[in-house]
Amino acid sequence: MRKTFQYRIYPTRKQNIILLHVLSMCRKLYNDSLHDRKVAYQDCHCGLSYYDQAAWMKYIDYQGVYAHILQNVLRRVDTSFQNFFRRVKNGETSGYPRFQGRNRYDSFTYPDPYGTGYKIEDGKLHLSKIGAIRIFQHREIGGEVKTCTIKRDGDQWYASFSVELPDVEKKEIETSVGVDVGITTLATLSDGTEIENPKTLDKYDSKVKKAHRDLSRKKKGSSNRNKQKIVLAGIYRKVRNARKDYLHKTSRILADAYDQIVFEDLQIKNMVKNHHLARSIHDASWSMLINFTTYKAEYAGGIVELVNPRNTSKQCSVCDSIQSMPLSLRTYRCPDCGAVMGRDHNAAINIKNRYVPADCGELTPVEMVV
Repeated sequence: MRKTFQYRIYPTRKQNIILLHVLSMCRKLYNDSLHDRKVAYQDCHCGLSYYDQAAWMKYIDYQGVYAHILQNVLRRVDTSFQNFFRRVKNGETSGYPRFQGRNRYDSFTYPDPYGTGYKIEDGKLHLSKIGAIRIFQHREIGGEVKTCTIKRDGDQWYASFSVELPDVEKKEIETSVGVDVGITTLATLSDGTEIENPKTLDKYDSKVKKAHRDLSRKKKGSSNRNKQKIVLAGIYRKVRNARKDYLHKTSRILADAYDQIVFEDLQIKNMVKNHHLARSIHDASWSMLINFTTYKAEYAGGIVELVNPRNTSKQCSVCDSIQSMPLSLRTYRCPDCGAVMGRDHNAAINIKNRYVPADCGELTPVEMVV
């Protein structure tokens, strides 16, 4: 299995200029190769492969950028076209690969194993053709390092190491829980536990609005406007980091406490079309919580399952009867059996009961209702 270790790096002013130069050259190559593929198809009705474009690299001067970084850029272009053709073939919504603007291309990758083009030594990250950059390595890297990606986030830089870890043997399922995600509470478990929603964006709302107001007053193209963009990006970075920190801690608790965790298979893209709830749904980041819990459970030998979300809030977890439940009603009262419990708690129990192992051929009453 794969895992990523990310560390903050602190380039000097000269190294910062070099890193920006490498990003610029990578972006130029990406756009050039994208343009070549487009022109080749329009003029000659033929496609170009990665190997076609890689063969031309020896005739082009990209001003001292490490060659394997440039090869990885061509791989990115090739992957974007493969994904585009796959979506077209499957009838999915397909967006043609786009040219990358100055503020959209923010990373480059050393695609080789550790020691080839990069290494950490004496508290510094040594990068070929760039130099030794101070790195804050707050934890040891575990596993076999496969690639190193340098990423720009506003005025900060990060190094991400993708490592290969041995597969973890699945353990026998002894504890299972259903999880109903929401807005009032981030998650409610089938055992009645409620996880608070931090509402991160609300805590920084005044700072975000002020930064936007200050930005709108700056003259377009001025240096002050560019400085204010960095300030605004820094505030949004704080929001992202605070949200991710809370979700990491929450997912760690779930993965350590339960062997099997069952979530709803929500269509979040459709849910955010409701403009009254879109902001709160994005702030809660349910997809991120599910993703974090999935890989943490995998590392711990557990498992995460997704079930059909239909009627989990409307169905009684005791007698399986279904009734209309407006979103404003937060307490579930069953008219048939008289059961009374929290709406989210009832839904979490239904989510847990709805999962049936693949080797179980007999349908439960819950499945029959669905």
